[in-house]
Amino acid sequence: MSERSEPTRNTARDPIVTAMVEQHAELAGVLAGLSDDDWSLPSRCDGWAVADVVLHLAQTDEMALASLEGDLSEKSAWLTSGVTGTTVDDAVAGMVAKQRGAPIGAIRARWTAGVAALQVAFESYDLSKRVPWVSGDLSARTLATTRLAESWIHTGDVADAAGVVLLPSDRLRYIARLAWRTLPYAFARAGQKLTGPVAFELRGPLGDRWDFVPDPAPLTTIRGDADDLCLVAARRIDPAATSLVGDGPDAGAVLDLVRTYA
Repeated sequence: MSERSEPTRNTARDPIVTAMVEQHAELAGVLAGLSDDDWSLPSRCDGWAVADVVLHLAQTDEMALASLEGDLSEKSAWLTSGVTGTTVDDAVAGMVAKQRGAPIGAIRARWTAGVAALQVAFESYDLSKRVPWVSGDLSARTLATTRLAESWIHTGDVADAAGVVLLPSDRLRYIARLAWRTLPYAFARAGQKLTGPVAFELRGPLGDRWDFVPDPAPLTTIRGDADDLCLVAARRIDPAATSLVGDGPDAGAVLDLVRTYA
């Protein structure tokens, strides 16, 4: 077991942690309306039922907590023991397959306990501190943003399976910004390189502008609804079916490669 780091107490909850907590609450509300049979419904995640989606969130929330506590390598080794494959996607699928079939009540309780512990950990942590994650070291604040993004993605997966309509919220601002900031990672993961800086000029759910503009001036600009951008980054919709448009040398590649997960 590695040595645990001492957290630094925050005097007020960081806005990104508040957004993450609100997203957990939205998913909890969706789950509360499901019957046991609903947990077997197919989700937007190919080959995964609702139960698999929630199990995946429980597993990855536990990994995030372990990262904050200095135990990520141990937790990852336990979750991936016996799992085959060479990519992150292989590992994620293998983790779910390995633990699939637990009772619905046990999966729900595991997810509930995991998010509660994660919330407490983030609220008392120095969010500027760098911590390990699947894609390499990042700030704890960025880790919280990735947990918000993944919870939002999979809340939508569960809601879609159950026929529940969810309205977009201002939490998408953090997710869209994450997609913008991690474009270099997304391109590198695909073995490509950005030609130059990229800007996002987006419309929020209330019609307000959310502009993410780099310095120096961008060579490529993507415009459209923030909800669409986040869904594209989550691989839940084809860019051609959205309001998104772009100009510049990397416009097509940005829409193909943008992502908010490892």
